[in-house]
Amino acid sequence: MSDPFFQPVSGMELPRFAGVPTFMRLPHVPKGHARFEDVNVGLIGVPWDSGTTNRPGPRHGPRQLRDASTMIRAQHAVNGVRPFEAVNCADLGDVGPNPADIEDSMARITAFYGDVLSAGIKPLTAGGDHLTSLPILRAVAKDGPVGMIHFDSHTDLFHSYFGGQMYTHGTPFRRAVEEGLLDPKRVVQIGLRGSMYDEEDRDFAAAEGIRLILIEEFFARGVEDVMAEAREIAGDGATYISYDIDFVDPTFAPGTGTPEVGGPNSFQALQVCRELAGVNIVGADMVEVSPPFDSSGNTAFLGVSIMFEILCVIAMGANA
Repeated sequence: MSDPFFQPVSGMELPRFAGVPTFMRLPHVPKGHARFEDVNVGLIGVPWDSGTTNRPGPRHGPRQLRDASTMIRAQHAVNGVRPFEAVNCADLGDVGPNPADIEDSMARITAFYGDVLSAGIKPLTAGGDHLTSLPILRAVAKDGPVGMIHFDSHTDLFHSYFGGQMYTHGTPFRRAVEEGLLDPKRVVQIGLRGSMYDEEDRDFAAAEGIRLILIEEFFARGVEDVMAEAREIAGDGATYISYDIDFVDPTFAPGTGTPEVGGPNSFQALQVCRELAGVNIVGADMVEVSPPFDSSGNTAFLGVSIMFEILCVIAMGANA
């Protein structure tokens, strides 16, 4: 039986435009709260974009994602999953970054997630630029490398930027492989496209055994076939899900710093998440939502809808 404490506030009880916004209208349960260790899935904000190299703004993502998430209801419309009854979910608050120091911010993020994981809580993150994934993975993969299913228009596998800057939103997964956080043979990157500087990132992927699925292959094969391969690559082992909103075509998600045309539509953005069923998900993130580039808020609403899809898959796995 579900715990009443962890149920979201219903729009039938309090209008969605009223009250203090938390992720999906869930209770706010920060570290030190009496119910912290009763949480199964923790939704966390990382308002940080110091790894951005062009258009900043994802530091404002978690706040707008929280606000948009008041539109999320209790039941999945297709599969009938009611995730808030299947697992105890809560908003754990934000990691407080140091906007003047990248490495200090990463240390703070890793420490925060270390506490979350030590309490047995599975993290579902709202970023933040994509460098956010690296310090999270340092906590998630503390005891050994994990696999990853990565939705993005970019590989984020570059060696460095601007003459040796090793930590940007274009380098997190290069660092994660080098640090032994990711098992490259259990990593698949889906949706890659756009103009390129050179082949350096793709050459690294080929050398390490990372599977790259370009957007042309994605459309030629279709969602179900591509995702069947992704599940096979991930296998039964611990797997991290990283979802950059620029995976989606900017027609549907303009609020991001490095958009690339020719991507999936918003329905396909949800479909790929539904096809994660059966994956051993140990954590997930939604990154690069940048409110300054979408005054409508539709990008944030798509972002939290994707988070809800992932949450439903996690809930299904908990009761499998």
